[in-house]
Amino acid sequence: MLMSPTEPIEETVSEVVEASNFLPESLRFWAVVAVGLLLVAVLTFVLSFVFSRVFRHSQSMQQDIASTRLPFFGALASVVVKSTLLALHREQAGYEIWQFIWLVLLVMFVTWFLIRLAKAVENFMLERLEKKFGNGRKLAKVQTQMGLLRRVIAAILIVIAIAAILLTIEQVRALGAGILASAGLLSVVVGLAIQTPLANVFAGMQVAFTDAIRVGDIIVVEDERGTVEEITLSYVVVLLLNGRRMILPSTYFTTTPFENWSRRTTEISGTVVLELKWNAPVDYLRRRTGELLESSDLWDGRSNSLVVTDAVGGLQTVTIFLSARNPGDLWDLSNMVRERLLQELLEDYPESLPDPRIRPEVR
Repeated sequence: MLMSPTEPIEETVSEVVEASNFLPESLRFWAVVAVGLLLVAVLTFVLSFVFSRVFRHSQSMQQDIASTRLPFFGALASVVVKSTLLALHREQAGYEIWQFIWLVLLVMFVTWFLIRLAKAVENFMLERLEKKFGNGRKLAKVQTQMGLLRRVIAAILIVIAIAAILLTIEQVRALGAGILASAGLLSVVVGLAIQTPLANVFAGMQVAFTDAIRVGDIIVVEDERGTVEEITLSYVVVLLLNGRRMILPSTYFTTTPFENWSRRTTEISGTVVLELKWNAPVDYLRRRTGELLESSDLWDGRSNSLVVTDAVGGLQTVTIFLSARNPGDLWDLSNMVRERLLQELLEDYPESLPDPRIRPEVR
């Protein structure tokens, strides 16, 4: 026969109750509760100290251990009070109400503790994987999937907790039987009511576990470029370049095309386009572009070329192809090359720049 997880605490409370027979009846309850809470506090402190020593080299685990102290203490304290009520006030008026109140608190604290424990396990595993893989693409993939899985577990725990509390109420149990008897109608109503939320939940799981996007990916959505900041059960948060956050439903990423600039790698190529007169020194620009790229830490060494891609209406289009390790470096590198070349043309070859009063021909 399996032993209940709270049985040792209940036995300890019973022993304390027997040992408190010499006290007046009006003080026995408070004395037993005080002793029980003291023992629970000592147990919480000891376990917290032991685990803090075990994970003393991990700052994140230290914080996670600290965050579980209160729910752990609250859960055990609820068991102590419930057991004391059962032993000393079972026959008194209001016993059922107080037992229900402490049962609700017990379920809440246990659920809170399990959610915090899931977060601690997630952080511990991510910390181990970061040491193994480094802060790269594999870690981002696992981080996205584990974060979503933790949220699913938290949602399931909350639903189970609410169900456990409601099923202790006799009237609710009777209502449940009636609901089950009309399950056909209920399923239709609920299906229509939660169709969209559930679609977002399943889309969120699909996005995370099919590796379409990950936390930290650079994407283009709705003509805006940004970084995936958070993936939840029902929506994705994208941090845009200007600091704004675009919140999109998960179904967006399963039904709408979007650009992922770091799907397999963060390396990216781009172009710098200059509109110049036909007498522009193309050879000079080609040589200077190479010198600028080779002197910059932003360039990754993959792409470096300058070609004339068009010549219409007295102007030629000079296109520079370059590359960088990530979109941020590419942005800075492109701006640097453009600024330096235009500045040098303005100083040494001003006759090659188009007249700003003449609008280029639209092609």
